[in-house]
Formats: sequence, C-alpha cells, structure tokens
Amino acid sequence: MPDGRAEKLLLQLLSIPGGSGDEAAVAAFVAAQLRENGADANSIVDDGANRRSAHGGTTGNLVFKLAGTRRAPRRMLSAHLDTVPICVGSKVRRGKGFLESADPERGIGADNRAGVAVLLATAIDLLQSAPAGGRPKHGPLTFLWTVQEEIGLHGARNVRAGALGKPKLAFNFDGGAANKLVVGATGGYRMDIYVTGKASHAGNHPERGVSAIAIAARAVADLHENGWHGLIEKGRRRGTSNVGVIHGGAATNVVTDAVRLAAEARSHDPKFRERIVSQIEKAFRRAAKAVRSVDGACGAVRFEGRLDYESFRLPQDDPSLAAASAVVRAEGLDPEQAIANGGLDANWLSERVVPTVSLGCGQQNIHTVDERLDLAEFHRARRIAMRLALGPLAAEE
Repeated sequence: MPDGRAEKLLLQLLSIPGGSGDEAAVAAFVAAQLRENGADANSIVDDGANRRSAHGGTTGNLVFKLAGTRRAPRRMLSAHLDTVPICVGSKVRRGKGFLESADPERGIGADNRAGVAVLLATAIDLLQSAPAGGRPKHGPLTFLWTVQEEIGLHGARNVRAGALGKPKLAFNFDGGAANKLVVGATGGYRMDIYVTGKASHAGNHPERGVSAIAIAARAVADLHENGWHGLIEKGRRRGTSNVGVIHGGAATNVVTDAVRLAAEARSHDPKFRERIVSQIEKAFRRAAKAVRSVDGACGAVRFEGRLDYESFRLPQDDPSLAAASAVVRAEGLDPEQAIANGGLDANWLSERVVPTVSLGCGQQNIHTVDERLDLAEFHRARRIAMRLALGPLAAEE
C-alpha cells in the first residue's frame, strides 16, 4: 500500500470518535474496509467481549482470520480500538513529518488508532495481492482489534480465545517507537473505597458529625507522608499507588457523611503490590478510627478491589520476541527492549492466549494534548507488521 493511501486510512480512523466502551463505529469501519478489499464476511467476527466486560460497551473485540498460503504456525497481530477521553473528538493537522492536534484541548488519538491502521493496512495489502497474481507465501493469520484497553484491558481480558485459532506467536502494536519491544509490564490492582461518617449541621453542631471527607483526607495524607502514595520505593521493592478519584458531599452546610474514592496499586512484584494494597487499607482504617464526633462516634470504611491485570515478562528465548527482534533488525533498526509500568493488552493475551511482544507505531506524548505521531515511524511499523505477517520461509519455522 502506498504511504499516502495508508495515511488517508489513518486519518479516517483518527476522525472517528471511539472512547473505551464506545468503539462500535471504529470496529464497523475496520470491518467494512476488510470486506471492501475482499475479505470473506464470515471470516470477520465480533467475539462479544463487551457482554463479559464489567463495563458493558457497544461492541466486542473484532477478529479477522486469514487463511495461510503455506503451512506454518499461526501468527496473531493485535491493536486496541479505543482512545482516552482527552482524544475523543480530535482534530488533526499535519506538521513536518508528524500528525499533531489542531485543538489545544484534545490529543489526536494516535494511541491507538495508529496501531489499528497498521493492522488494517497490513490485512488490506495481503487481501489485495491476490488478484495481482496470488498472495505472498504466509502462514495462517489472526488480526485482533480489542476494545476497552484504556480502562483496564477488558477487551483482552474477556477475549474469546477459541475465536483466535490457537496462534503460536503474537505481536501487539501500541505506543512508542517502531523498534521498541515491550517484553514485560507491571500488574495493576484497582479499588473503590467507601467511607461512611455521620451527618450534622455544619454551622449549628459540626462537632456532632463525623466528616467522611476528613477521614479520606487524613488517610491520603498518611499514605503520602509514609511513602505509600505515588512512587513507592521500599528497599529494593518498587511500585506505585494513586488515589485518583473522590466523590462526596452536596452542600457546605452539612458535614459530609459519605465519600467514595477510587485508587490503584501497581508493581511488577505481585507480593509487593499486595503490600501496597494492605497499606492503603490500613491507612483508611486508622483514619476512620481517629476522626470522631464529640460523643465518640467514628466512621467506617469498606473496600471493593479487583486485579485488573497481572504482571508478566517474556523470557529472552520467547519465539515471538525472537521473531520481532529479527524483523526489526531486517528493517535496519536496533531492537530496544523495554518493561512497561502501565498495563498492555499483552498482559492478558500472554496469560490467556499466547506470550505476546508489543511494538510501537511512532506515537509520542500519548494521553496528552501534545500527542503527535511520527509518520516515518508509523510507516516503519507497517513494514515491520508485514514482515511479521509473512514470517520466515517454511523451512525456518
């Protein structure tokens, strides 16, 4: 596919709103492009992951399976469809070698419409080569476009593995430079914290109340002062935590009796992540006992938590990593391995389907209004994806 046509496809994808849980229009565009370029409609399926997700959503993961033209282990290429809220409704302009935002309040959503475009362009190239004399030799392929990656990897977590055709190698296209190979990522735990206090009139008798806001504030301050909030370093152990959301109260003249907070803990070490969660719970329980009314009443706390994704790390002899490294070198680049401190679809794909290495597509400053896409890197990612799709000769498998 000429670079210009690929960029047109990318711009079309960037123009479609599609936040997490609302990816139906993006998935429909991808499916329509596949059908228009010769894909059998029966080879394109919605796996219904949204019906298994805690967030519901408008569509499931989109799966396209392409039959091989030679015998070889199945390979899978994946990318997520959704963008973060700051990128919904983006407006894109072209700079010198870059795509960037024309709206000072929006990012462009290259995370991860660039990955979506890399997969779609690769699939179209393979489909369109058939009328021109037969498709190039490749093994069976699965293209997977996931939903709800940005809110906890729920598409990958709820993927219907049986629809993927048992791939033996897997390559996930997400953020960063084209030669960046993400071989591991942290594990993440999220929790909702419910703080209950006691309401009273804030002007007449505030001393009779128990402020849920005061409990929450005391707990967060405790975590911060003792090194359990933000970047956490305890000896050789590392992790992070964040209380990112707080809701509560309705008026200034009422002592607030209920607050809900949303928090997270991350670490590559599952045991240390459990310790971070324990410290968060202890801080809130201490605060609930410490904040009392004049008559000795105190508050209470309740926690609801769940593992969003477990950490993983690919061994150096992993077949997917070896194949990705070889292809990056074939493009004249040096593979740079990285460990991510955020979750990737590869966390769940590696656990539920097959060990998966992640590659970048040229995205920079993701999740911000300064996001931009390096077009040279985007086209390198396309060439890498095609090489990975084609794979080595049968004798080398």
